Amino acid sequence: MLQLNAADLQQHSLNQLNQPDTGTDSVLMLRDANYWMQEASQTPIPQMLFGKFWHQGEVCILFADSNLGKSILAVQIADAITKGTGQNPFDVEAPAQPVVYLDFELTDKQFEARYSQEYTNHYLFNQTFVRGKINPDIELPNGFNDFDEYLIHDLERSVIETNAKVFIIDNLTYLRNETEQAAGALPLMKQLKTLKNKYGLSILVLAHTPKRDLTQPITRNDLQGSKMLMNFCDSAFTIGESNADNNMRYLKQIKQRNTEQVYGDNNICLCRINKPDNFLHYQFVSFGEERLQLIRKKGERSEEELMARVADLKASGRSLREIGKELNITHQKADRMLKAYLG
Repeated sequence: MLQLNAADLQQHSLNQLNQPDTGTDSVLMLRDANYWMQEASQTPIPQMLFGKFWHQGEVCILFADSNLGKSILAVQIADAITKGTGQNPFDVEAPAQPVVYLDFELTDKQFEARYSQEYTNHYLFNQTFVRGKINPDIELPNGFNDFDEYLIHDLERSVIETNAKVFIIDNLTYLRNETEQAAGALPLMKQLKTLKNKYGLSILVLAHTPKRDLTQPITRNDLQGSKMLMNFCDSAFTIGESNADNNMRYLKQIKQRNTEQVYGDNNICLCRINKPDNFLHYQFVSFGEERLQLIRKKGERSEEELMARVADLKASGRSLREIGKELNITHQKADRMLKAYLG
């Protein structure tokens, strides 16, 4: 098999680049694969903005049910990016940089309450943390068909004025009231992708989930307008509520392109929302399994109850295969549970 070293690859691609423009490009740009490899080698490797969950150059969606703390986590992410540092496993690889946080959720007073001690001793954000909100007195200027069109235009103006490359939008339903429908989701995601590609942006969009079955793991189908939104985003992750501890939340990867899935069903990030002083934030606690955080179905045993039942059946002389058949689990799982129970 023919192999090209780095010098050969570069020379080959330079030959392609130096070929005269045939003027044949239209919708499709056709080049040989080595040309695209050389093009890609000239661009930097995407760095982490929020651990493995969100990388540079991605349109990423963070979705969850109401009142689970999406905005709390989003502000925490923005704060870490402006300072260029995060806490494991939510590391920030990218250097400190400005972030524009478009807050369509909280009033100024609500925001102050979260980042102060009883409205005193305010948390000091980096000056490169820029918070934006909707001007309630603005009227739709001439030349715009609707508010959505004007808002996207103003978003682009903000990119140019602030020179920021990281934008967080809280939340999606404010931009489009029909995000659960393909007709509403598709134009929005196209516009965000266009801005991302035009200015080299990284965009995090917060979104809601409709009512879901809390006995089942969270999947991409739990996002409103899931099919279209998932097709047009680069990555997505979610927040779930722990049934084992109401004060706990868990983070789970749903879609990723710049990394493998690290935080899936069997390795979620368990966190506690904490405010030891004047900064409300997610505090990482441990890794865990999503199934242990879900509401149990009627008649379903807890893990501890199941392990105890395995031990009882084994003590009565039953084989592992017999135990597995009776409890509707594999004999291998019965063996693991017995070993765990006996220590």
